[in-house]
Amino acid sequence: MSGGRDGAATPTHGAGNEPAAVPLGRRAFVGRAAAGLAATTAVACGGGDGELDGAPAVQTNRTVRWRMASSYPRNLDTLWGSAEAFSRHLSELTGGRFELRPYPSGELVPGLEVLDAVQQGAVQCGQTPSYYYTGKNPALAFDTCVPFGFNARQQAAWLQEGGGLEHMRRVYADFNILHFPMGNTGAQMGGWFRREVNSASDLRGIKMRIPGMGGLVMDRIGVSVQNIAAGELFPALERGAIDAAEWVGPADDERLGLQDAAAYYYYPGWWEPGPEVACIVNQQAWDQLPSEYQVALRVAASATRQELQAAYDARNPPALARLVEGGVQLRPFSTEIMDVARRATEEMLEESAAADAGYREIYESWKQFRDASFSWFATTELAYAEYAFRKG
Repeated sequence: MSGGRDGAATPTHGAGNEPAAVPLGRRAFVGRAAAGLAATTAVACGGGDGELDGAPAVQTNRTVRWRMASSYPRNLDTLWGSAEAFSRHLSELTGGRFELRPYPSGELVPGLEVLDAVQQGAVQCGQTPSYYYTGKNPALAFDTCVPFGFNARQQAAWLQEGGGLEHMRRVYADFNILHFPMGNTGAQMGGWFRREVNSASDLRGIKMRIPGMGGLVMDRIGVSVQNIAAGELFPALERGAIDAAEWVGPADDERLGLQDAAAYYYYPGWWEPGPEVACIVNQQAWDQLPSEYQVALRVAASATRQELQAAYDARNPPALARLVEGGVQLRPFSTEIMDVARRATEEMLEESAAADAGYREIYESWKQFRDASFSWFATTELAYAEYAFRKG
């Protein structure tokens, strides 16, 4: 155990979440977590020596009402739905006493300003990926994902077991925020293009919506980068204000209607091989929570994280099939584009590490873990995938 900024001991596995063991369904996961939380609460509400006398414990914690600002619109039922699931879990784990109301992008604050709202205490918490805010601190990208970096499993392993969470919490502390990993989409698509891009030269000058470090890499290789919220993507792409846009993958992209605004759908999203979504919490709001509610929030975030990845893995395959059947032109990025982008990524990482000691500390931790993880995944995971996935 190690001490965290929340003033309580937090598992070295990171995020204050339990170590992942056997995957559980939502009801089983939350049910077991609720049983554990009930035991914790019983001890907290018992006598001064912490022992129970056999009588049922009485829940004395007050009702807490929080608001959560999300970076995602309501029509993205997978991402937005995970905010609603998080709210339900908190209620289930606290007997309805922790009431959290999520608000979609734009209802309380714009989708790209969630961190600011949480930092200032305008809302108690937010659902957002940290790479939206790399302009405030470039190292925030590591909490979400880095181009040509970890897939979803590797990102979770670095955060939970490789010291990543501790590094990122030090960065977030500068913004008066404590954060908890709360989901992953898995490897994303490369996005929608109004015309074919076969070489690196084809990318130069195009206007593309792409955030985070991926946007910085694209800018370096000649793309005119835009960072706009999900609700604005379709009209911008349809009217030609942008030439290309990436969002997540087939399930979400189909709901946004992007297939009706551009014909070419590229893969892979090398800039987002395993992007993490965070629950960010105002530090003062966290400090005021009863300890049992802090436990509930950690457990709820962990359950939501597991469910979001499973939802995408289930929804993306049929969505992609529908898109292709509807006439979408599926295209892989060329090896030339991938090579150029990877070189630009490595140059940017090294330059940033040389310029800032704090960034360098995180980068070196990330890089050491990446090298070992890539070696392991290339040994068995890749061998299996190359054979089994192509056989169908």
